[in-house]
Amino acid sequence: MSGNTRIAWISANDPPEAFPDIGRAMREPDGLLAAGGDLSSPRLLAAYRLGIFPWFDEGQPILWWSPDPRCVLVPGEFHVSRRLRRELRRSDADIRFNTCFAEVIARCADPRPGQYGTWITREMIAAYARLHADGWAHSIEVWQGGALVGGLYGLAMGRVFFGESMFSGQSNASKYALYALSQYLQAHEFALIDCQVLSHHLTTLGAKLLPRADFAAILKTACETPERFGAWPADPLPVSEIDAVCGTAALQ
Repeated sequence: MSGNTRIAWISANDPPEAFPDIGRAMREPDGLLAAGGDLSSPRLLAAYRLGIFPWFDEGQPILWWSPDPRCVLVPGEFHVSRRLRRELRRSDADIRFNTCFAEVIARCADPRPGQYGTWITREMIAAYARLHADGWAHSIEVWQGGALVGGLYGLAMGRVFFGESMFSGQSNASKYALYALSQYLQAHEFALIDCQVLSHHLTTLGAKLLPRADFAAILKTACETPERFGAWPADPLPVSEIDAVCGTAALQ
């Protein structure tokens, strides 16, 4: 394990892939690797492909992280409790894909109870909006009664979805979005959903910890060709039919 107590500084003029080896990340705080650079699309795409992501507060320099271990969810291994299964069957909500990316990221950036400020800064929002416009970043949305009530966003590269943040405007909404994503990506043979840092909430949904070296090895294979994924459903997907619809997705 790394014993580094200093992090690398990246210049905005450095090549996009000019990150130190992730094995040099600090132990405390866990995964802090570098600072500086910029949030250009080429640099962000290079970072994710290497197992690195940006995370910083307003007024701080850009900070780059690669924690060890890494929190991941294997598509198809989302844990559905009996209570959630009942809610899924009864729900009249719909899942939509990429219909209001800007609103989803803005809702994810809203302050939450007990939280001061947000790491989803204006600079971050602009950067991911560019990635969305270029077909890399995506939103999975939960709609009910014509209103957006939950969702998540992240990047799809090769066979990995790099999750960034999610929100719930009503009970279980973000769970519906993550479950739909998990089932749909399983049908399309994705290797992982990257959840970055473990939380109790994610653990209850089936997320697990993966050693950073193993995570990086998967990325080398699954993102060897860093292709965009564009095979998202064009029509709304009823929450009550996630299993039935996503089970046939691989046949299309």
